[in-house]
Amino acid sequence: YPSGNLAVMVVRHKAQLACIVQEDKPSRAKIQAVFQWRGRSTCYHPSGTVWINMDTQGGQYFNQAGGRVRRWRWPNSITSSEPQAPLSPIFISLNQHVGVRILGQDKVIVSFLAMGRQAKFNVGAKVQVSSGQLQLPPRIRLSEGELLLLAVRVRILQLLDRLRGCLTFPSTKHWDKIKPPAFLTTQAWKILQLCTSAGMSSELHSSVQAIVNA
Repeated sequence: YPSGNLAVMVVRHKAQLACIVQEDKPSRAKIQAVFQWRGRSTCYHPSGTVWINMDTQGGQYFNQAGGRVRRWRWPNSITSSEPQAPLSPIFISLNQHVGVRILGQDKVIVSFLAMGRQAKFNVGAKVQVSSGQLQLPPRIRLSEGELLLLAVRVRILQLLDRLRGCLTFPSTKHWDKIKPPAFLTTQAWKILQLCTSAGMSSELHSSVQAIVNA
């Protein structure tokens, strides 16, 4: 950023790449977006709630309250005859200098503009899904640590949603019976599916299930 704070990072671990956008702060900067080259990406509202979430099948757009505004499928992401909502181009501004334009699965552009100069990063990825199952090259696998981190992230979002409900409706009883938003339930289910498809141990599967269903 013009302030000298780190704005965009492109990190590499072995054969895996990720693009991370941070807010303009000198320390404890929040992550505003994460784009993984395997087709999974998340953008966050300034409040920290999920703004856009994309995977190999499609994406979802949420408002600041966590309500889903839009959902779409990537072309050829599924082979069944179920109806598919196509993507309409999306542009959001993460902050004053960084924007994200979504034109397609392989055309997700992060643009950085400051002091009259611009940099663009294409963080899209073309990953095919067949019959509802993720088809990735054999070398691409989520590690146990990554799966646990995903599970913890979903759990934190669940707790934040419950806290928001408590603050909004402090007199409401039986909070334990209130179900989390549908998108969090879907994310929890997908993480469990990843554990199964990746051939992880039953102990890891049980640990992830205990975290997301706590």
